[in-house]
Amino acid sequence: MKESTMLTSPYAPGSPIWVELSTPDIEGATAFYNGLFGWTFVSAGPDTGGYGLLRLGGRTAAAAMPMPTDEGPTAWFLFFRTTDADATAKAVHQAGGSVLLGPTDVMEFGRMAVFSDSVGARFAVWQPGSTKGLDVVDEPGSLCWCELYTPDEGAAYAFYHAVFGWETTSMPMPDGSGTYRMTHPAGRGPEAMFGGFVTLGSDPAEAGSGPHWQIYFAVTDCDASVSTARKLGGTVRVAPTDIEGVGRFAKLTDPCGARFALMQGVDQGA
Repeated sequence: MKESTMLTSPYAPGSPIWVELSTPDIEGATAFYNGLFGWTFVSAGPDTGGYGLLRLGGRTAAAAMPMPTDEGPTAWFLFFRTTDADATAKAVHQAGGSVLLGPTDVMEFGRMAVFSDSVGARFAVWQPGSTKGLDVVDEPGSLCWCELYTPDEGAAYAFYHAVFGWETTSMPMPDGSGTYRMTHPAGRGPEAMFGGFVTLGSDPAEAGSGPHWQIYFAVTDCDASVSTARKLGGTVRVAPTDIEGVGRFAKLTDPCGARFALMQGVDQGA
């Protein structure tokens, strides 16, 4: 994880473009994230099945949809930008992944598809229509980083390189425990890094989960945010922890069990 992430809009192909919460309790989730990040829920319209936008100061920071627990996981879900959802679906299949939901138009908003990668982590793509992506990233209360927890970093990178053309840079871990592989869109250079790869068995907090994408939201004070989350009914999976030269992070679950993480960068607070 680097000191200053470079998620920016307009989004480069292959970069994170949208995050979406599936939850069995929209009202409860809205209250939790409003108290934690100041988000407000705005319905996407009467024909969207309860789907809504989570707004931060009038800008979309995320989205949420009702999902009964018997129909899908309570989870945060990450979307990457594509210029052609159909072509991406073909690339996923050819690279050994699975198409869980084929390319589908979402009214005039855009076109989406849902996949699992070659080792089982779920993700989605968004081909923008009228909705170009999140309005705010890399600011307190918004998406700032993502990590893929996978049993095989090499196989995972080969898959995403084949599908999106991602490139990587590695850096030594501050504690000397190895290296951390970070990724960025093709041709954009290391300054555009948006995420990293983590071997699933290396993090005890993730030991009980399968391959998955973990999303981080930026905060100005990690400890204060964790305290607030506890008061609102969240659970702390990893207490606030410093990473030398990067910042301070924590891992949480919301009251319904959706996992997410917080990051206070070195330039976001004392």
